[in-house]
Amino acid sequence: MRIFLVVAMMALLPASLSAQSRVATTAAQFLGIGIGARAIAMGSAQVATAPDIASLYWNTAGIARNKGVQLGAVHSRWLVGTTLSWAGLTYNIPNVGTFGAAATLLSSGDIERTTERQPDGTGDVFSANDVSIQLSYAASLTERFSVGGSIKFISQSIWTTTAAGVALDLGVLYDVTDFLRIGATMYNFGTQMNITGDALLVNSSTGTGAAGENNGIPARLATDNFNLPLVFKIGVALQVVQEKDHLLVIALDGVAPNDNNSYLNLGAEYAWRDLLFARAGYNTLFLSQSEMGLAFGVGVKYGFAGFNFRFDYTFQTFGRLNPPQWLSLSLLF
Repeated sequence: MRIFLVVAMMALLPASLSAQSRVATTAAQFLGIGIGARAIAMGSAQVATAPDIASLYWNTAGIARNKGVQLGAVHSRWLVGTTLSWAGLTYNIPNVGTFGAAATLLSSGDIERTTERQPDGTGDVFSANDVSIQLSYAASLTERFSVGGSIKFISQSIWTTTAAGVALDLGVLYDVTDFLRIGATMYNFGTQMNITGDALLVNSSTGTGAAGENNGIPARLATDNFNLPLVFKIGVALQVVQEKDHLLVIALDGVAPNDNNSYLNLGAEYAWRDLLFARAGYNTLFLSQSEMGLAFGVGVKYGFAGFNFRFDYTFQTFGRLNPPQWLSLSLLF
């Protein structure tokens, strides 16, 4: 079984790593930014790891294992001055399933507007904002097998232009044994996105005007339709140490996006008494020209008066760019 899983993941790798990758050919790239300090610390190898509130992003089937009510929030100072915020909720109804909702916001903050004639600024400011709102449902069909899905409403805006789309996520999760779990998921299967807005308004003409052609005709520029960043993943999580006070999990994901070459994510998590956690991982193995790489993180989980609080912190290396730092807070009751 283990050999089969490794072979299946390696099959996701391209026949030639130098093949054309189609980078930057899809819209809504913010959908590919991973969610959660714990997940990022494990190199984003999360398809089959122990479910938590961030399963709303990584594998919706995982929320079927969440009990009661779980709340989670994530914040990161992302790249080049942007900020990423996420909030999620899951609610389990026995014998019915688990319902969930989440929202993601990537924001540039205020940017000073400049033009060719006013390179020092016009006095106006604008911002770029990417938003995703999802509704999810998952259920355990057996004690070992879970399925789940999400519908996402996606919006991107910059200055006076916007684009919108709808996408579907699907996932499955299966416990092969008490120490081996596998999962698979598909993200962002949905509509194309097209940019519209007043910024596309221009004055056009049919000629010079010397022969009676029309000048100064109000017109609107047409833009192409762009696909969403469709991604297929298969993952495995193996508990290599499982003792009373110690738990060590190693996870491996194979990732096949429609706008890049395939690659692997690798991560590990050590837990002491389900109280203190240490994590490390590597993102985008075998993907050339990737700025992502090593990540490290710690976490603490504490129960009080029927509530369980979880705090996680992660430092993520990002090549020549500023390293993002992640903070996550979860509440279980």
